[in-house]
Amino acid sequence: MSDGAAAATGWAARTSARYDSLAATPSGLQWVERDPASGHSVLATWTPSRGTVLGTVPIGSDVHAYGGGAFVGTDSGTWVVRESDGQVWHADSGVRLTGSPHRHGGLSGGDGLLLCVRETATHDQLVIVDPAGPPESVVVEAPFLGSAVLDGGRLAWTRWEGGTVPWDSSEVWVARHESGVARDATRIAGGPHESAVQPRWAPDGFLYFMSDRTGWWNLYRWRAGRTEPVAPMRADCAAAPWELDYLNYAFVGGGRVALTAQTGPLHRLFVVEAAGTVRPVELPYTSIKPYLAAVDDRVALIGGSPDRDLEVALVATDGSDGVKVIRAGDRAPATAVAVPEIMRISSGDALVTVLFHPPRAESTAPVIVRPHPGPTHHSAFRLDEEVQFFVRNGFGVADVDYRGSTGYGRAFRKALDGQWGILDVEDCRAVAQHLLDTGRARPGGLFISGASAGGYTALRAVCEDGPFALAVARSAIVDPQRWAHTAPRFQRPHATILSSADAKVLPSRFTAPALLIHGDDDTVAPIADVTALAGALARRGLLHGFLRLPGVGHYLSAPDALATALHAELAAYRAVLGRVAAP
Repeated sequence: MSDGAAAATGWAARTSARYDSLAATPSGLQWVERDPASGHSVLATWTPSRGTVLGTVPIGSDVHAYGGGAFVGTDSGTWVVRESDGQVWHADSGVRLTGSPHRHGGLSGGDGLLLCVRETATHDQLVIVDPAGPPESVVVEAPFLGSAVLDGGRLAWTRWEGGTVPWDSSEVWVARHESGVARDATRIAGGPHESAVQPRWAPDGFLYFMSDRTGWWNLYRWRAGRTEPVAPMRADCAAAPWELDYLNYAFVGGGRVALTAQTGPLHRLFVVEAAGTVRPVELPYTSIKPYLAAVDDRVALIGGSPDRDLEVALVATDGSDGVKVIRAGDRAPATAVAVPEIMRISSGDALVTVLFHPPRAESTAPVIVRPHPGPTHHSAFRLDEEVQFFVRNGFGVADVDYRGSTGYGRAFRKALDGQWGILDVEDCRAVAQHLLDTGRARPGGLFISGASAGGYTALRAVCEDGPFALAVARSAIVDPQRWAHTAPRFQRPHATILSSADAKVLPSRFTAPALLIHGDDDTVAPIADVTALAGALARRGLLHGFLRLPGVGHYLSAPDALATALHAELAAYRAVLGRVAAP
């Protein structure tokens, strides 16, 4: 590898700190910050006088496998979920608040009490704890629960049944809270064909929440049995609730509400004025994480764009052009940034959106088609170090928002139900063919690469004749129906809803080789299925390689593991291209 390529790999594999779970608290602006070098997350607290101060104790929730809500700031201090035991502790004094053997997450505070979601082996519990005693109270139990909010004796929470997922079917409930008991519980939104999430009590007494009852996640408010839309639009104003603490809106004073809106891969910020007028806020960001927090009349957010990494910023909402960055991410070298072109390509009866990152030198170059790792997610319209690494090495990269992706409304999101491994593959093949037809890709130089669910799509894509010369599958799912039994409890219904009787990746169907990359500590997609697939492909002469990463989980987040994977992937592409070019 050349010195330039090695330097690019080092930059791509280093990655910057990751910011999540942003919230305004009595202690200041707080978030969870993950250090890629150590692989651990800590509490970050920012104030104008002290700047950013990082905690030292690793924190993190693994409720529902994806966690969220690992801290809450209250008048009694900040409480955190420690990574080591999943229990709730005071961040400063080290006092332990919970004593259950089960894991906790979704922390919130209200009326001087702490609320959290506790996940048992079979169901969830909403637990309320008084930091001063007496013992905790379990106020709600359900198959699955989202974070709860409590204000003035008014309790609200999200729940969903065991055979579904919250982005398909979830409900918002309210009750009176009296001495550890939820009384007169009432469902106010959601149902079998509606996803209702993110309830929050507002200063004006309304309960705000997100619902996709119109086909798009939009903001609503409820009081005394009456529900009304706040800002109707053909955009998804909420993220698919993979984690417990997503909040895509904030109350910014004067009766105003700030909220995000996603159309395709693009996120925007809007302010709903007290009179109901909806006004866009100009930002340098194209991607906004699902955490908004109000700091006086400003909005704190985590944003990024194709030429800047994610950063924590304060944004003015009074119409002035004010963005104050308070925690900057790493910036790529100026020569390393390829700004993507947004393409929309017909595939079957759908229009598929693609972020195409053109190669540096050649108009017709080898191209990597990448289905995102959702499947209920989307391609991130922001700086991606891995994309830039491959672009620097002469490849184009096409990130595909296949059917099933978020940001396109409920119908598009649900289109993949029972069609996983079929429609997503059809969409990726349509993108590849378009790139060939328009001279943007080199014949014999089209590859498909994905992680997790995207890895499954990549493997299925080479189970029939087509344009791809190699599949690269990282942390891949191999058999969705088996995965419905081995996946974390939260995700098992997802696998059942998406898969079909013919969903398994069968080595006998492969028409092109595959490179398999997997961590042996993966608890989301256990390595056993991939190991068996590797053996079967090797016997057919279609295993390009099986890179097994010891001590690595589902996400190749450690720099060394990611660098190893990137080296292997680049070497695989070059080997295939070398064979194509050979006389």
